Amino acid sequence: MLGFLAAEGPSDEESLKRALRRLRQRIMAALIVSDIGERAPLAHVVETMTQLADVTTNFALDFVHRQLAGQFGEPLDRQGQAQRLMVIGMGKLGGRELNVSSDVDYIFIYPEDGETAGLSGSTRKIEAYEFFQRLGKRLIAVLDEITGDGQVFRVDMRLRPNGESGPLVCSLDSLENYFITQGREWERYAWIKARVMNADSTLQPEWRSTLETIARAFVFRKYLDFGAINAMRELHAQIRREVVRKDMADHIKLGPGGIREIEFIAQVFQLIRGGRDPSFQIRPTLKVLPLLVARRQLPAESADELVAAYEFLRRLEHRLQYINDAQTHMLPTDSEDRRLIAIAMGFPDWPSMLAVLDAHRQRVARHFEEIFSSPDDGTHALAGLWFEQTDPEDALEALSEHGFKKPQVMLEQLTSFRRSAKYQQLPTQNRERLDALGPRLIEAAAATNSPDATWQRGLGFLETISRRGAYLALLQQYPLTLCKVAEIIGSSSWAADYLTRHPILLDEVLDPSLYETATDQAAFRAELSQRLAEHLGDTEREMDVLREVHHAQVFRLLAQDIAGLQTVERLADYLTELADIVLQTTLDLCWEKLKNRHPHPERPPKLAIIAYGKLGGKELGYGSDLDLVFLHNDPEPDAGELYSRLIQRFSTWMTSRTSAGILFDTDFRLRPNGDAGMLVCTIDAFRDYQLKNAWVWEHQALTRARFCAGDAELGAQFEAIRIEILRQPRDLAKLMEDVLAMRKRMLDNHATTSDEYFDIKQDPGGLIDVEFIVQYLVLGHAHAHERLCGNLGNIALLGIAAELGLIPPSLADPVRDTYREFRRMQHAFRLDGVSRAHVERAPLRQRIEGVSALWACVFD
Repeated sequence: MLGFLAAEGPSDEESLKRALRRLRQRIMAALIVSDIGERAPLAHVVETMTQLADVTTNFALDFVHRQLAGQFGEPLDRQGQAQRLMVIGMGKLGGRELNVSSDVDYIFIYPEDGETAGLSGSTRKIEAYEFFQRLGKRLIAVLDEITGDGQVFRVDMRLRPNGESGPLVCSLDSLENYFITQGREWERYAWIKARVMNADSTLQPEWRSTLETIARAFVFRKYLDFGAINAMRELHAQIRREVVRKDMADHIKLGPGGIREIEFIAQVFQLIRGGRDPSFQIRPTLKVLPLLVARRQLPAESADELVAAYEFLRRLEHRLQYINDAQTHMLPTDSEDRRLIAIAMGFPDWPSMLAVLDAHRQRVARHFEEIFSSPDDGTHALAGLWFEQTDPEDALEALSEHGFKKPQVMLEQLTSFRRSAKYQQLPTQNRERLDALGPRLIEAAAATNSPDATWQRGLGFLETISRRGAYLALLQQYPLTLCKVAEIIGSSSWAADYLTRHPILLDEVLDPSLYETATDQAAFRAELSQRLAEHLGDTEREMDVLREVHHAQVFRLLAQDIAGLQTVERLADYLTELADIVLQTTLDLCWEKLKNRHPHPERPPKLAIIAYGKLGGKELGYGSDLDLVFLHNDPEPDAGELYSRLIQRFSTWMTSRTSAGILFDTDFRLRPNGDAGMLVCTIDAFRDYQLKNAWVWEHQALTRARFCAGDAELGAQFEAIRIEILRQPRDLAKLMEDVLAMRKRMLDNHATTSDEYFDIKQDPGGLIDVEFIVQYLVLGHAHAHERLCGNLGNIALLGIAAELGLIPPSLADPVRDTYREFRRMQHAFRLDGVSRAHVERAPLRQRIEGVSALWACVFD
């Protein structure tokens, strides 16, 4: 295209217009033939039209700029640099989706105010604003004026700040001020596709960067902006009213199921999520739709239907416009025009094409309504309770009928909340949203198995997010989400607390695959890597991303757990693997940010993280601490200091509370010499300590220790040392004495003294007894039976000990079942927010006696 224009050699604006128009005619002729002959896909057609617009705009801009600079000199900024007008392509032009007879929507921005340099021997100068105002007018005239050769493009400037009443051009400062003080919601949608059209060589990089920063801050919010749904719904309603008023039902762009509805579907997700997920900050509609599938925002089938409809409608749009080179989107009424268009679309006649068109539009309209349909306020049977409009006696009766056990308490909580200063001082919009949600929460709580608990937890959750308009908007826009939330928090107080601490997890409830994808650790690892890569170098954001992605995955597991889709053992495995991934990722990030990693800064750290306790035994639960020990085998003289700094940074990353919460609480006291020991020690020092100075309880802890992150080769060395220590021959009598002494100390500090109640974990016959039995058998007999050294869990090790004849199978098998059941009960208590699992002793007497019998067999 540029070669053609250069060959034309325009010398003035009239010859420039002729050259540009002839170029358009050539391109259009070839494009129409290729398109109708189905030799050019839609992507080629719209990209070719976009390139034509880019080339003609830049060529004309450069030509007119040189002419004006020849009169007044170059427009200068404060540093004396020559400025250029930035032409912003909007709409389909910005998204590189331009159709064959489209307007081009421009916005003209210049860097900053100043004046022209003037010419040698002349004092005539003008303000930069006036220079660019003239430049903009002349550029429009070159492209938009109709001559005997037609026109290049119809130019539409109505998207500029303040529309037709605003100045034709504005500076970057003026644009930013406009966005802050006057920018409207519909302009946010428009600016999603905004693109600087200038060739890179004509612009200073900082101008483009500043413009993109200003626009990004205006369009994309830092939070999940669910309020955008309401705003876009209102905009669409205005369009629908205009369509009805002008009888435009056959308008394939603005009518029901038309192109605009597909664009709105893509754009609303971009506005909601683009501030937190930069991958949504893209322009072409056909790139956004697959991204929605990848981000689990839209089912693949829905996206496929929308893509197919979009391509069909855009191809039809082109054929409508080929008839008279007019920007029309109305289906023709003339029978001959209908016949020609049907044939051009590959159909034998108009009725067959119309059937396919109607099917596409119906599918688009259905998907649009699913996303944008106004939440059904309806008539809520208990709405009067929320607004305190029901007689107290009637209110108590209604609540009792709906399953509330303590209706008086429920009414008192409601009255206290609605009359509180916090509620009264809320912004009006937030209070209105709460008033829409309140009656729904009462009904959602009544539909659960524990209405009173669900209501109390739900009200606390609403109070927590009452100033977070985005979350209130989410629950208002998606009523079913509130029902799911009620189910989850009604089933578990721990889940209620977790969701209250991390309300961003409401977004996970929207995901239709909530109960399907939590166990895909490869996908979790890939998502974590991708999200971190998008914020490379931004420490604060990286720490938040680690927390957000981990919390989301834990919440998915929690939802599956509450739904009865996970066993305690599998859940512990998944939580453990998640923790391992987070540990490795955090270690890598901290190492990359550590200064002075000499003398081998490019080498990965020769460090291993060793997991003890529940993480080591792969029995991690919700909210468990991580017991960690750090080993290194780096021969460099300052390695100890280097890795101590690394672990201190690592600990900060793990435990610091950011706006997204914390990752894990950590405990490093199981390292050699405990709190008095070095934070990180060499692998040789660890071995020496374990052989010569470790207490028996430290060897007990070693039975469920494992390498979980860092240098895998060093991890293998640790495992070899662990097995070496476990297989040391021991005096069984002395070992028994030490193990029983440790167990007595624990009983003295934690056991109950009640004959009626039983502590599942601490009391004799409970979980710790089983763990001590296994640890004694491993330490006492691993020298003869290496199978006992495997980090396989207590249930498996009891089975191995029975196979080896160390304990009777008749005692081992019931205890294995009891251990599994006690863990299940302990897990249920924790889900309900109970830290110590005290239960009635009588129903568990047989299980307790089974554990005690095995204890007696081993230790008496």
